[in-house]
Amino acid sequence: MEKEALTGLINELVNGARGNSVATDTALRPDLAGMPFFAEPLVGFAAADDPYFGELKKPGVIGKHFLLPRDWLGSAQTVVSVFFPHTEQVKKANRQNMEWPADEWLHARIEGQVFLEALGRHVIAFLKDRGFDCISPGADPRFSTKSPLTTDKAEQNYYTSNWSERHVAHVCGLGTFGLSRGLITPRGISGRFTSFITGAYFEPTARPYSGTKDYCTRCGACVRHCPVKAISPETGKNHPLCSAFLNRTKEKHRPRYGCGKCQSGVPCENGIPGSRD
Repeated sequence: MEKEALTGLINELVNGARGNSVATDTALRPDLAGMPFFAEPLVGFAAADDPYFGELKKPGVIGKHFLLPRDWLGSAQTVVSVFFPHTEQVKKANRQNMEWPADEWLHARIEGQVFLEALGRHVIAFLKDRGFDCISPGADPRFSTKSPLTTDKAEQNYYTSNWSERHVAHVCGLGTFGLSRGLITPRGISGRFTSFITGAYFEPTARPYSGTKDYCTRCGACVRHCPVKAISPETGKNHPLCSAFLNRTKEKHRPRYGCGKCQSGVPCENGIPGSRD
């Protein structure tokens, strides 16, 4: 199957779907009605049997609970990862106040995720209509999270999942990790990921990097921007501190929550630092 057919569908859904924008009846402010969440997506592909997926099962990466593509789908040939960069309106709003998430960001985090789930159902139906099995692990009943086995008390209160969108995107050639543990892609770090496992064959995307952190310059901008100092140049992200702050935003904005300050106003916000793209 040609990549263009799948990427064309994804682009069409992002550009034309009403779900990729704030609905009038749910807008936190009247001026936000119609604001789109995501710009043109970036799509990457990896062979389902790529040995790199096995690396994610190692302690300190994800762990033994990470399920390989063919654990999810026995007929798997390809893993497809999609990065949806936030629109400039969402990013600009979240740069204004580094102490609290912008309304625009809250909408993109929650209603934006609802849109991505709907998009996923369209992609699955598209491939199945053409005779190919397809699932999205993040929407599968088998998807789960668990606390990592560690003696580090600072790490005991966060959870890893049996399918990590960021790590899978890294395998699919979309980017490398920053200090904040977000993934820096050619279209930046500010955005959301989803992925699919399918029996359709697509040529894998070449990984233009060899390390897991090649795109990060360690400039420290995300460290400075974090409102609760949950990121360290030496140790990276402190998940419990980050999670506690997200819970505070949920208390005020339920059912919405979010932060994103480590992705806002940083050199990797819109692309790879130093890149000419």
